[in-house]
Amino acid sequence: MVSYQFGASLAKHLFPAVGAEGATAYRLGLSAIILVLLRRPWRASTSSTKKDWRVLWGYGLAIGAMNFVFYMSLRTIPLGIAVALEFTGPLALALFHSRRLIDFVWMALVIAGLLLLLPLRGIDKPLDPVGVMYALAAGVGWALYIILGRKAGAAFGATAVPLGISIGALATIPIGFAYAGTALFSLDLLPYALGVAVLSSALPYSLEMVAMTRMSTRTFSVLLSLEPAIAALAGVALLSENLGLLQWSAIAAIMVAAAGTALSVRRPASENEPLPIG
Repeated sequence: MVSYQFGASLAKHLFPAVGAEGATAYRLGLSAIILVLLRRPWRASTSSTKKDWRVLWGYGLAIGAMNFVFYMSLRTIPLGIAVALEFTGPLALALFHSRRLIDFVWMALVIAGLLLLLPLRGIDKPLDPVGVMYALAAGVGWALYIILGRKAGAAFGATAVPLGISIGALATIPIGFAYAGTALFSLDLLPYALGVAVLSSALPYSLEMVAMTRMSTRTFSVLLSLEPAIAALAGVALLSENLGLLQWSAIAAIMVAAAGTALSVRRPASENEPLPIG
């Protein structure tokens, strides 16, 4: 999580040069190259069907869309708030089929957090509504990423990640080039672009796979609930994004809802069942 949020902070520094569109192209394009070289998906033998490939393409496009709209949100709203809003996607997915009383408590906390963050009248320095919508769209992308990621992982195994990111790169690189043009080929930006690719994708995805084999899904999910706070602290330390008391309260409410949902979920048949994240 620390790696991922440092990568997002570094990406935001690229916005003046290549925009959020170019930063997305850097992240997914270079990440795809790194992961394909490391994982070598062409060596894997699979008996995948046309339906499996459709799922894989959906998974890859979800990765591309999720990253694109998340970076677009960072243009106008702080990193910690963007991550908290994005978190509502997987939280809604986890709570969608629930009917227990305790889960309605978590739903109420999510709604309270959203009400504190949404750009309503009467709130000092309201958030940019376009940025908020982009962050919420990233939440939808994250939910689709989880749904399709499970199916793609079942069909393609470990090769699903490099293949999915490659598909996401194919979808976002043309957008980045259309916006930034030849600025994407600047050698001065290459170290920052590589930093974004490694910190935001290659390193955290690899660490995540190691973590998920050594802890239960429940423990993994509870720890994951810390991400909005880590993002907010990264924004304060690296981007000088100071948040108000209401905004910190909203982040805390969403974090408690995420941790509570993970703790109260019924144990799966396999306690080590992986939970893909973006």
